[in-house]
Amino acid sequence: MSFWKNCDARAWAWGVLAGVVLLAVGALQGQLAVIWQKAVMICLECIGIG
Repeated sequence: MSFWKNCDARAWAWGVLAGVVLLAVGALQGQLAVIWQKAVMICLECIGIG
């Protein structure tokens, strides 16, 4: 846990910003629907409905 104590706040903010930008790019490319469909199929297979 010493890593988080020594981490610079600006570095953390840049990491969060990069994550948000990459999520937005993926959503704009239509990948959100693909991921949602895969998640639903996995859930249905685990429950045994599908």
